[in-house]
Amino acid sequence: MSLGDALFGAFAVPFMGRALVVMLVLAVVAGVVGVLVNLRGLEFISDGLTHAVFPGLAIGLAVGGTAGLLPGAAIAALTAAVVLTWLVRAGITSDAAIAIVLTATFSVGVIVVSRSDDYSGELEALLFGRVLTIPPEEVLPLVAVCAIALIAVAITLKQQLFRAFDAGGSRAAGDSALTLDLVLNASVALVVVAGASTVGTLLVLALLIVPGAAARLVTERLWLLFPAAALFAALAAWFGLAAGYAASVGAGVGLPAGSTIVAVFVAGYAVVLAGRWIADRVARRGGVGLETRPAAPGAPRPAEVGEGR
Repeated sequence: MSLGDALFGAFAVPFMGRALVVMLVLAVVAGVVGVLVNLRGLEFISDGLTHAVFPGLAIGLAVGGTAGLLPGAAIAALTAAVVLTWLVRAGITSDAAIAIVLTATFSVGVIVVSRSDDYSGELEALLFGRVLTIPPEEVLPLVAVCAIALIAVAITLKQQLFRAFDAGGSRAAGDSALTLDLVLNASVALVVVAGASTVGTLLVLALLIVPGAAARLVTERLWLLFPAAALFAALAAWFGLAAGYAASVGAGVGLPAGSTIVAVFVAGYAVVLAGRWIADRVARRGGVGLETRPAAPGAPRPAEVGEGR
């Protein structure tokens, strides 16, 4: 199978076309939301939300079959976002709050799944996704979930950035820390919902974290971080699906689609990191020391991470 067949011809197949549409939308939104997660240093909270979705998926599947997956995950994720925000603002350290939510919700999910007749099969689907078997009727709801997350972030983007750089100044300007935290955590939760239904709860964190981290290696201009992350995520999702199809159909090697997509995300980050390292080496030889280069944009001081939550 040629490269062109894998990158373009594969998506003429209906199930591959559906997977591409959902993954492109999800990847772009995850890239944009992930930039804010990166700037705020909220990667661990995002990890907690990904695990909190699991019991919602399990209960939704038990109650309504595959049709119950999306609403079950949405309820669990939004509930976890509110609980996490409340716990942190109540004075509980963020790491402790996340650990409480993560372990409690994941254990509930495993208990629910264990009651199923097909325990191993359903557990694998929930953990590692089902991007190639997305039913046609679920495409629009998944896209809608991603769109809601993107709109919520877009409406509050300036305030979110202000809070990321200067939490104290944001409060002094009249911005509600509680509202901004709820909006961001809810947006992350919605991305996790869509991601859990495609690449699975164990792998969706890569879609949120890797594009933003790669964008910060590519550009130091704040407003370019968002399109850079979105473009990286879209290309990685496209190449990941194409690579999985080429391996399965062209080479006869069955690869899990979700895991292949995430592997391409990580490989893409490694390429960007290597390119940045080479560029820095060239700049150093040209007389520009790394210590004179401006710090990456939006990197909050240690004291600012979680400040005012």
